[in-house]
Amino acid sequence: MSSMVQYVVVRGDLIKEPLKWPLGALLAQACHAVTAVTHLYYEDEQTQIYLKDLDNMHKVVLEAPNEQSLVDLKQKLEETGVKHKMWIEQPENIPTCIAVKPYGKEEVQKYFKKFKLFKG
Repeated sequence: MSSMVQYVVVRGDLIKEPLKWPLGALLAQACHAVTAVTHLYYEDEQTQIYLKDLDNMHKVVLEAPNEQSLVDLKQKLEETGVKHKMWIEQPENIPTCIAVKPYGKEEVQKYFKKFKLFKG
């Protein structure tokens, strides 16, 4: 099996003007999404393989430029059957992040090529 990876895509615009979320708040969104997708797909074989080697987990954190790009990614992942969780901050109902369950890198890398590494 290819190397296991978990992709996390966060909205970079949330920490910029005019929204100006604290970086910690955005990091919390990513944590929520990763926890939720791990819970949802806990019984998944690839998730179990990923969790067996906790000291060597590989995550790639990418930046979506805005809400629409995150929504477009969600739609593409749904169309292609890639299991994921979009975190929507409540009560504001703001999509903030998508976390994908662990996959072999070659299986899902193509969906994330247009996103850059998150730099904050």
